[in-house]
Amino acid sequence: MTFSSIIVIGFFGSSVLIALVVGLIHSKALARILTIGYTLLHLAFTAFSWLHLNETVLDYFTFDPLGVLLLSVLSLLTVTTVYHGFIYVKDAKPRIYTIYHAALIALIAAMSGAYLANGMTTVWIFVEATTLAVAALIYHDRTSVALEATWKYVFVCSIGIALAYLGILFLGFTVHDARLLHLSFSSIIDIARMANPLYLKIAFVLVLVGYSTKMGLFPMHTVTVDAHTVAPPPISAFISTTLMNVGFLAIFRIYALFSATTVLPFMSHVLILSGSLSLLVSAGYMLKAKHNKRMLAYSSLENMGIVAIALGIGGIGYYAAILHIVLHSLTKAGLFYQIGISYKVMGTYDLDQSGNYMTLYPAGATALLLGFLCITAIPPSGMFLSELYLLKAMVHSGNWILLTYTALMLCFVIYALLIRVLHIVYSKPREKPLHEPQPVNPWQTLTQYLLFGMVIFICFVQPAPFREVLESIVQTLPK
Repeated sequence: MTFSSIIVIGFFGSSVLIALVVGLIHSKALARILTIGYTLLHLAFTAFSWLHLNETVLDYFTFDPLGVLLLSVLSLLTVTTVYHGFIYVKDAKPRIYTIYHAALIALIAAMSGAYLANGMTTVWIFVEATTLAVAALIYHDRTSVALEATWKYVFVCSIGIALAYLGILFLGFTVHDARLLHLSFSSIIDIARMANPLYLKIAFVLVLVGYSTKMGLFPMHTVTVDAHTVAPPPISAFISTTLMNVGFLAIFRIYALFSATTVLPFMSHVLILSGSLSLLVSAGYMLKAKHNKRMLAYSSLENMGIVAIALGIGGIGYYAAILHIVLHSLTKAGLFYQIGISYKVMGTYDLDQSGNYMTLYPAGATALLLGFLCITAIPPSGMFLSELYLLKAMVHSGNWILLTYTALMLCFVIYALLIRVLHIVYSKPREKPLHEPQPVNPWQTLTQYLLFGMVIFICFVQPAPFREVLESIVQTLPK
């Protein structure tokens, strides 16, 4: 057994052991210590992954550039999410406190496995594990609304990943060579070369629809919107970023594997259609959103639509899609953290009961305005570059109608977000909040400034190693 194999086994074995100990021993102090220790362990595992880039371990995991890049985003957001989680659940009962952190550790481990998995079976196992872990976190507040959202999430996501796996199995049934039936990504390449193009189209549609439950794309976006609304803000930040990245990665891998076949134009059209409808739905619902977290949830739908369109356009759109995924993760996490803080200050998530945030908490209001600039891709946001690359790809491919449509939908989204954010920051509440405001430590806002600062930094400077990683991810795709 190689040293790398021992490290991987040790990481996932430790993840299971720590989650079990935290969940079964209802001690807040022990849960805090082990959760901090696990966060450090994950950071070390991510560093190890970079040192062993493109290495395959145990036949089930490969440290490929995209997987390791998203693992790095997860590691960074694990630090901030654990920090805000400690604050959010500090007054919870020991049993609720420990279940929260046990499920959080399990979720982080499952997402890590999904990023590094090099076969559809392995991906399926880890994605299903994320569903179970997220379900426990969505139900954290133990309300009837949380229970409904939890069951809906488990039911829809389970059906979704079953559809995705059915698509791959459908291909497997067409092959009689037993060596290809383990469904590793390398074997899927061989299957795709031999399979009827009709089977490839069916498989891709099933995979797209199935993993859209995680990525939050139309038509399976509703389950993630409901989950965002009721989950604790730190968990909403995870669901809207790192977990959506899991769905994107699963779809991207199949797209990349099938891209060398004749179904590439079909896949591109399907992605563009799904992304365009996602933009339309997000713009429509955001214009009437009255819940602050739900507003951000529809923003995530809009951004995943942008990613899908960029992937479907191809060319420089591939680069734009990967860059957008990374920057969206940092920006949206910061916004959900800030919305969680605003709940304490204003006593509500309801838009009509929100207001005067600049007076009540200037540091948080400034962070919210900065986050608005970042998420709407207004310079100096780094997301301006990814959307600019997308528009450039549309011009190069001659998709003028799609360019016009996308620009129009983005205008609606920016308008909807602008009037809501400005109302929260400057206007008086239309209704009296139901809860009394709580004091907030200004240090809680520091994480948002750091995340938004990274997004702004990328607008001006893309470090050579970062740019090289993105280029290595897209270089195998069709030009």
